[in-house]
This record gives sequence, C-alpha cells and structure tokens, in this order.
Amino acid sequence: MKNLNVGLIGGGFMGKAHSLAYSAMPMFFWPAPALPVRHTIAEANDALAAEAARRFGFENSTADWRRIVDDPAIDVVDIATPNHLHAEIAIAAAQAGKHIICEKPLARTVEESKAMYDAVKDAGIVHMVAFNYRRTPAVALAKKYIEEGAIGRILNFRGTYLQDWSADPNSPLSWRFQKNIAGSGALGDIATHVVDMARYLAGEFASVNSVLSTWIPERPLQTGGADALGNVRGGEGPRGEVDVDDEVMTMVRFTNGAVGSIEATRNAYGRNNFITFEIHGTEGSIAFNYERRDELQVCFASDQNDRRGFRTVYTGPAHPYGDGLWPIPALGIGYGETKIIEAHDFFKAIAEGGSVSPNFADGYQTALIDDAIITSADKGAWVDVPSVGELSTTAK
Repeated sequence: MKNLNVGLIGGGFMGKAHSLAYSAMPMFFWPAPALPVRHTIAEANDALAAEAARRFGFENSTADWRRIVDDPAIDVVDIATPNHLHAEIAIAAAQAGKHIICEKPLARTVEESKAMYDAVKDAGIVHMVAFNYRRTPAVALAKKYIEEGAIGRILNFRGTYLQDWSADPNSPLSWRFQKNIAGSGALGDIATHVVDMARYLAGEFASVNSVLSTWIPERPLQTGGADALGNVRGGEGPRGEVDVDDEVMTMVRFTNGAVGSIEATRNAYGRNNFITFEIHGTEGSIAFNYERRDELQVCFASDQNDRRGFRTVYTGPAHPYGDGLWPIPALGIGYGETKIIEAHDFFKAIAEGGSVSPNFADGYQTALIDDAIITSADKGAWVDVPSVGELSTTAK
C-alpha cells in the first residue's frame, strides 16, 4: 500500500470536504488502494495557510501554490480554489507530472477547459473533476438499473438543483456572483452537477434551448476573504454589480433520442440542496432527491397492475459502495461520504495505473454544454452541442 503525498490548494469549504475525505477514506475502504498523506496546504497568505494546516491536519503550509506544484515530494495536486485559478494551477501541475483532482466547474470558459484537458492528456497523469454527487450510492444504483435495462430505453430526464442561500438581496457579493472569477452563476456553480448526472445516466447532449435570468443585479460588497455563501448579511453598505445568472432553465435533446429539462437556481426560498432527477423509460421510472439521499424511488412496468407505483429502495450494503459504508440500509450518509467515495476512486486509479470518471474530458464536455446554454439563451433558439471527441479529432 503506497503513500501518496497530497498538496491541497484552497482551505475553504471545499478544502474542508477534501481533507475529511483524505483522512477518512482508509477507514471506510480498507485495505485502501493508497494512503493519502496530507503533506502541504496552500492558502492566500501565511497566516491562513498555517491555520488551515492545523485545522485540516496538513504537515506543511504555504502562501504560494507554486511551491506545491514544484515540490518533487508531492504526488497529487488538489485544486479547491475559486474558478479563475483552476486553469493556471492545473496546467502547471500537469506539466510537473502531478496527478490532479479539480473542483467543478473545471474552468470559467471552454478555452480554459480545453487547455486543461490538453495539458493532462499530454502529461499522461490521472485527472478527475469533482462532480461528487454522481457517487451518491442511490445515484450509482440508478446507473446500475439503467445499464441492466430495468427501465428499458430512456425517454426523458428531468433534473433540478434548487437552493435558497442567495435569495436574499442582502446576501453578500461572493466571488460566485462575479463573472471574471466564477465564469457564470448558477449555471457553472450548481447546474453543472445536474448536467453531469444527466450525461452519466441518460446520455450525451445533442442540443439545448435555454433561458438565463439574473434576479438581483446588485449585492452588498463582502468583507473578509471567506466565501460567506449567504450566511452573512451585507446591510446598508456599498454594493457591487452581479454580472452572472441567478437561474438557468434548459430543454435538452440527447443524442440517443431522449428529451429532457434541467433547472437550477440559488433563489428558491425553502429549497436547501434540492438536487433531483426523474427518468422515464419504456419499462419503468426512477426518481431521486438528494435531500433524501439514501432513497431511490423505482417503478417497473413488470410490476403487477394492482401493485404498480413508486416504491422506495433504501441503499445499504447490497448496493454500490455498500461494502465500504455502513452495515445497515438507511443508517444515513452525508455529503462527506460522497467525497470519501470520490477520493477512493481517484486514488484507486492512481494506484492501479488506470483512469477515473468524471475526468477533465467530462469537465471539458460540460463546459461545451454550458457554452451552448449561454449561446441558446442569447439567441432564444435551439443550439447544437459539440463533443470533445469531435473537437479533439480536428484540433491537431
């Protein structure tokens, strides 16, 4: 069992989630494919970095992420920064031969995403983009049923990601509301998770017809460096412009002939982390709600007429990842477990010399879908979605 030294860049909310995963992964999945060693963490300044190292259990700290990339002792670079830093860090890490896991969205733009994808391809390293929700056991179980043909040919996919943390106009101007840092708003921040699950479960996108809306054009300027995520009110202070979307709605045509819709907003009072999908097929239906993440709703056409209807499967030892989690169905998992599973699969790919999904190709494809959604909203029309395969074939 090999030790792999991790350099984590970013000590905020996602830094906490990743650090927890590195600590706990061998406790859940033993023998572990490799042992993550929390070697060095980078933050915006020395004080923040030292505090993050103490809090998250890292041996070293730095205010310069380049020290992580340049350190020959580091095996894995973990990018948990705001989006505008992803491309520069990932390209440098790939050129240094480091394995990379990067938070979503992969980058702000298609161009940045392609540059990152090209860099990891050229480097031949293991790379992953952290769409962790697809590793919820109930979602993986839905994938299993679909691949087994239990619901037949997919006819439609309906997905949502609804939150309310930014519904208050006095929630502060986080970097997530600034295009030069985030790239887009609800589209890149949360809709990409539903896009990833749609691709994972229903298939590739052929075209989209979309609407983007910005409901709150100005917000109070945020004080301090931490991303408050709506937990602090800005009051009567100076305000700054919001130049990204608050809400996205899109219809989808899939390459396999299925149709669908995706809706995402951070302005839905009463919705906390409402990630849902419902998939209808010729032989049945599947439904999922992340706020009840241990449950998968299923209905099969083969059920007797007097018993047909949605029923609940509670995930546990008999289901995907069940051997590493809890011994009784419906004991309950949380956000942390999805990150622990993600870390396991990432380190397994490194240890075995394989690959893992979703990777930078998936992140790039998601960026192409996001770009088509933006174009469609601007034009008010259906827009075709190019594929990474098509582009990579003609790019040379």
